[in-house]
Amino acid sequence: MNHKIQLPGTPPLFTRQAWTALLVCLLAIGLLAPVLNLIVPVGNTFHVSDYVIALTAKIMCYAICALAMDLIWGYTGILSLGHGLFFALGGYVMGMYLMRQIGRDGQYQSDLPDFMVFLDWKALPWHWWLSDSFVATVLLVILVPGVIAGVFGFFAFRSRIKGVYFSIITQAMTFAAMLLFFRNETGLGGNNGFTDFKRILGLPLATPTMRMTLFVLTGLTLMGFFVLARWLVTSKYGRVLQAIRDAESRVMFSGYSPLPYKLSIWVISAMMCGVAGALYVPQVGIINPGEMSAANSIEIAVWAAVGGRASLVGPIVGAFLVNGAKSWLTVTAPEFWLYFLGALFIVVTLYLPQGVIGLLDKLKRKEGTL
Repeated sequence: MNHKIQLPGTPPLFTRQAWTALLVCLLAIGLLAPVLNLIVPVGNTFHVSDYVIALTAKIMCYAICALAMDLIWGYTGILSLGHGLFFALGGYVMGMYLMRQIGRDGQYQSDLPDFMVFLDWKALPWHWWLSDSFVATVLLVILVPGVIAGVFGFFAFRSRIKGVYFSIITQAMTFAAMLLFFRNETGLGGNNGFTDFKRILGLPLATPTMRMTLFVLTGLTLMGFFVLARWLVTSKYGRVLQAIRDAESRVMFSGYSPLPYKLSIWVISAMMCGVAGALYVPQVGIINPGEMSAANSIEIAVWAAVGGRASLVGPIVGAFLVNGAKSWLTVTAPEFWLYFLGALFIVVTLYLPQGVIGLLDKLKRKEGTL
């Protein structure tokens, strides 16, 4: 008799409840938030302030990075301590475009950015040539982090560098890039970076309408990446990624080469961080080498760990929880923030290995057995 092996089918992309939750989020981002901020008058109980909108938009950019971290750490088992580099690269590409948009409205009334005039630059360096094109900027926001991640990842994964050694190398790469960007000779603003942005696509940045437009765009991008990530991890490709995470040697014995899988998800993750950085810069109004610091990259891993790895929703929740706490604590007791962050990571690692989402799932299962 011939016995056919029944392989597990592809699960649905989302359950009905999940689709409902996505629709609620879409309405909240695209309809409710604009109404409460732009139409409901200031002083009304239901008015949402500009500060809340700006803070939420910034955290949504961080949530994209946390989601990207979940794809490589939670689903593939690759812990990166250098994703802050890809976030900053996307931000710098967008910052170059925004600096060109200033035109002659700068302090020195020159076609060159003010910092170049101050440093006695006579012309734009070669890496600024496409910075006046918005279309080219959008492409470079994706391509620059992707290419750098691809080159680095190819040599690292081909050499089978993994575990803590890979994490240390990514952190060293980020630190080296930060030192490079601090130098004035790079033509990227040195330690001050880029700031004093005025326009995007010829429209002023400092208006409530533009602020809300960027907020909605950030929210839609986060939702789009969430759907993309869910599609990836529920596909055959995603199952191979999880197999690599759990037993890479067995994957190799089964006839799969881990290299293209690890490299592709690594590049996708870097591109997501680049897009997050590009959305972040026009909303906060500054980008400098400090965004490449080791602490920033470690924080991305903390967001994923606190929310819950290999859950997709967890890292987004973690980004909101940690950065919400950071916004409050850095105002009330700034000297304790780093201690709190370190203690939080230790507590989560020891007592909540599945994060907040894992804890909620455990509580639901206990309730179901009662």
